[in-house]
Amino acid sequence: MKEPTGRFGSRQLLCGAIFDAPAKLRELAKTEEAISDPAFWNSPEQSQKIMQERKRLENSIAEEKKVAGMTEDLDTLFELGKEGENVTGDIERDMKILSVYVEKLETGMLLSEENDRLSAILNIHPGAGGTESQDWAEMLMRMYMRWAERSGFPCNVTDLLEGEGAGIKSVTLEIEGENVYGLLNSEIGVHRLVRISPFDSAARRHTSFASVFVIPLIDDDVKIEIKPEDIRVDVFRASGAGGQHVNRTESAVRMTHLATNIVVQCQNERSQHKNRASALKQLRARLYEHEMDKKRAADRKLEDTKMGINFGSQIRSYVLAPYRMIKDHRTKLSIGDVDRVLDGDIGGLLHAFLVFRKTGKTAGDGKDDLDV
Repeated sequence: MKEPTGRFGSRQLLCGAIFDAPAKLRELAKTEEAISDPAFWNSPEQSQKIMQERKRLENSIAEEKKVAGMTEDLDTLFELGKEGENVTGDIERDMKILSVYVEKLETGMLLSEENDRLSAILNIHPGAGGTESQDWAEMLMRMYMRWAERSGFPCNVTDLLEGEGAGIKSVTLEIEGENVYGLLNSEIGVHRLVRISPFDSAARRHTSFASVFVIPLIDDDVKIEIKPEDIRVDVFRASGAGGQHVNRTESAVRMTHLATNIVVQCQNERSQHKNRASALKQLRARLYEHEMDKKRAADRKLEDTKMGINFGSQIRSYVLAPYRMIKDHRTKLSIGDVDRVLDGDIGGLLHAFLVFRKTGKTAGDGKDDLDV
């Protein structure tokens, strides 16, 4: 029986490429030594960081042991196969489990930029096209909400403007969890849908566009000073569903930062106080991102992702007719199971972008076969 080559062909190569157990053990020993110092807790802030580093190292070492155990089991199966045992099914099963687990670990390693670890605020806006694009924006909203649910990330709709007849005119989602911003960073840009329109009595094929923008939801460690005199607060009646209380009282809050003209609003809560707190949290995040944009303008212009919501600017195409295919135009990754992706299974697309961002390597041959 022939052993696999490449990514899973050698336990030593695998663990050496993804882990460095001896170095991690040395680092862990240093942290344990620091923790045992009687003066360790004199600086609570520094102590907390060291405790977090210890947890990270312990998790990494545990992961290395798990991968080593899985590959040892595979080695045993290959030996049994060489002796004539029928273990093909067991090998295929264990290889698939190992592949999924290593890809998950690889994704975690690729999330190394400054704000990757943070939660995120995600905005969706339809392009020109009325009901068609508004319906597409709602489909994207459902896709990201299902992804958050699948991933165990709490997702909250903080602002929603419903479309006329169908779909949405805009939505703001707060998705909380470790590495959410780093994962969703790949979604910034224009998303293109090609399908037979359910709103066209002639059953013609339509192309729709919607833009997605993601910013990190900064934590309390980042100090953003917002003076009361720098913001204007407007209250208004919440729109859409939510019960009589929501629609009869001025519970919705809109905040405008006068210096930058950044506007945020929240209307999902029945309490004006809660909506005000949520809007202030979003404003802090938007102001932080505004400042970061200015600092990195020389080498990375985030506003470039806010291209016109039309032909030629899309980062990804979702084709439902005349054939079914999703293709990311940056990574060249193509996926035929469209329904699975639209139901929230976007992990493959997110991982491919992280690899592309880190290495510049694409998943495909570079040919764009979605010009329909």
